[in-house]
Amino acid sequence: MRPRPDPTAPGQQSVWDYPRPAVAESSSRHVRIEHHGVIVADTRAAFRVLETSHPPSWYLPPDSIASGLLQSSARRSFCEWKGVAVYWHLAIGDELLLDVGWSYPEPSTAFAAMRDHVAFYADRLDRCLVDGEPVTPQPGGFYGGWITPDVVGPFKGVPGSAGW
Repeated sequence: MRPRPDPTAPGQQSVWDYPRPAVAESSSRHVRIEHHGVIVADTRAAFRVLETSHPPSWYLPPDSIASGLLQSSARRSFCEWKGVAVYWHLAIGDELLLDVGWSYPEPSTAFAAMRDHVAFYADRLDRCLVDGEPVTPQPGGFYGGWITPDVVGPFKGVPGSAGW
């Protein structure tokens, strides 16, 4: 059952207008991630992955991520649109955040431009910002979408959304 989309205000997008299958779009918006006072990543060259019912997942170029913070994880998953994802731990000081990010080293043709770009789970980090605005993590803990003030739902991940 498809839920009723929330109303949009001027300048907002409904995730119910996003396509299926998913698409990647380049963005010049300012994306910044901070954790324990460390700038983890900072870029104006990210990709947003848009998919019906999901807030965008933001994929950051490898050169925008502070050197030496990412450690390879053994975890893998499969996305029907993008292919096989590899996961990343984030090491800051004595803290190791397990499987906090993921990327696609060999993405499908439709997502080839975002090869090796890394997406992060916002709920595991101190601050994830888009154009200076803190993001809200996609509900449910499974998906990695970032909710910004210009995106409205309802969003997949809330209780009862498994069949959307």
